Amino acid sequence: MPLRKPLVLVNGRMAQLPAGDTLDAAASEVDVVSLTNGGGVSGTIGTPVYISLANTFQLARANALGTTEVFGLIRDSAIAAAAIGTIQTDGFLTATTAEWDVITGQTGGLTPGSIYFLSGATAGRLTTTAPTSSGQFVLRVGQAISTTALEISRHQPIEL
Repeated sequence: MPLRKPLVLVNGRMAQLPAGDTLDAAASEVDVVSLTNGGGVSGTIGTPVYISLANTFQLARANALGTTEVFGLIRDSAIAAAAIGTIQTDGFLTATTAEWDVITGQTGGLTPGSIYFLSGATAGRLTTTAPTSSGQFVLRVGQAISTTALEISRHQPIEL
């Protein structure tokens, strides 16, 4: 079988990979965005948020369509009100078990294999129990792969 060289862009033109060059690409990509905390309270790592104004977020809650559209989870250890911080929109988010306990209300971190939903009862919280009340929304946010890591996989909200 003949050896083939990949095609690459060299000075804006398509060409074979030059001799001696190699390809280097990340094994996985995580998207993060810097936004301002537009809410009156701080958020900690793992907190689900929605876009409230241009370049601004607030804590998400599954009790109204406008607050249910989770954009991502806070990636920084904490983002104070009116401060700028990082929001992760996909990939694996890792936090300590104590940090996840704050977000889920559980003890011992995440439950591996469990699906986490946006809470309808408390803004900025995740739960393994989907909302069931009329007027709330069921929104899957991710699945735990360990007690400290959640794969962010947002789905469309379903109104109850």
